[in-house]
Amino acid sequence: MSDKRQNNQLVLAFWDESRSEAPRVSREGTESFTAKRGTQSPAIGEQWMEEVCERENCEQAWKQVKANKGSAGVDGMTVHDLPDFLKQRWPAIREQLLSGTYKPQPVKRVEIPKPDGGVRKLGIPTVLDRMIQQAVMQVLQRKWDSTFSEHSYGFRPGRSAHQAVEEAQQYIAAGYRWVVDVDLEKFFDRVNHDRLMAKIAERVGDKRVLKLIRTFLTAGVMEHGLVSPVDEGTPQGGPLSPLLSNLVLDEFDRELERRGLRFARYADDCNIYVRSQRAGERVMESLKRFLATKLKLKVNEQKSAVARPWARKFLGFSFTNAGIPKRRIAPKAVDRFKERVRELTSRTRGVSIERMADDLTRYLRGWIGYFGKCETPSVLLGLEQWLRRRLRSAIWKQWKRGTTRYAELRQRGVKRDLAAKTAGSGHGPWRLADSPGLHIALPNAYFDSLQIPRLTVR
Repeated sequence: MSDKRQNNQLVLAFWDESRSEAPRVSREGTESFTAKRGTQSPAIGEQWMEEVCERENCEQAWKQVKANKGSAGVDGMTVHDLPDFLKQRWPAIREQLLSGTYKPQPVKRVEIPKPDGGVRKLGIPTVLDRMIQQAVMQVLQRKWDSTFSEHSYGFRPGRSAHQAVEEAQQYIAAGYRWVVDVDLEKFFDRVNHDRLMAKIAERVGDKRVLKLIRTFLTAGVMEHGLVSPVDEGTPQGGPLSPLLSNLVLDEFDRELERRGLRFARYADDCNIYVRSQRAGERVMESLKRFLATKLKLKVNEQKSAVARPWARKFLGFSFTNAGIPKRRIAPKAVDRFKERVRELTSRTRGVSIERMADDLTRYLRGWIGYFGKCETPSVLLGLEQWLRRRLRSAIWKQWKRGTTRYAELRQRGVKRDLAAKTAGSGHGPWRLADSPGLHIALPNAYFDSLQIPRLTVR
């Protein structure tokens, strides 16, 4: 029996056993926050924690955490270790959740570089805490999602960054050709816990769930072996944080809707579209005041601006400025693409061309899945030609000088004179990568044989 099947059966087994410990509460039997745009007092006697601990919900949470993989938390436990741990401990953990006594461990601080410089601080919960957060998030999301703005696209089922970009494109096409590009400064680090918990309490009547969320927020951060307390922010890295961020910014969405503004928001990245620069500057100043006074959040002055949409980027895309606006890849995204390809095709890696092609293919598939939605095929064609030239250059560097290069060219169908001229050339690899000899020896079909996907083929 495969390890995957054993893990699934193991998890099903301990959840089956745990079902006898407490009655199952159906979703139909609990009162929830209504789908209306507005607030409502939570129902008395809500049993949301029982819904969190249901077998179906826990099974879904486990599968999601396993699919996301991720590194271990402060306890060193990996995703692969969790099933055996749960088989021994789940009944006790479940009882702690139902009694409101469960205490999560501190998150592990991890810093990753940002594309535009600086670092993003992530807080990685333990695998167990990630599963519990995921289970809580699923219950809350089912009850809350329909109450959020139709212009909010981040971390919501059935919604995507592409949809946000397409909505922005529609505004521009309708004549709203100035954008108020709002970037919140260190949003995830500055969420006020008391305000957040008050917003959650408006929607959740189960005090055990409220207490659990509060303990996740204040569990602390372990860095360099020391645990530091946390009094604000929602650590990026846990499954619950994105949903809580949408709850915090729902008030911002409502304000924009109340003013009749046209906007698209993805997490803390929000673009508002207006007809003139003057209107944009007026909106920007009033929103700064609203965010500071009502939500206790600050606009990042360096990253925010009132400008033409084609002079800004939104979720990696920008727009053309002639006629009907088209989606194009933002210049910074193109720069990041080239930087990553240079890393993967660097001669200092010391890997075979087959290994290089495999690594490149994995990256390109994800990149094409996102940026393949652009509407400027000439840009994709240019990047594809640049990529192949980069590969030819890398392969030329791997071939040894003199007779080996000549032999490789001849073996690949290059005529004797052209092979001798190319192999004996004093030009560098980049220039020779665009030479007739290397185009014959390493045609596009060769890269297709390595299963490197083309950027221009959908």
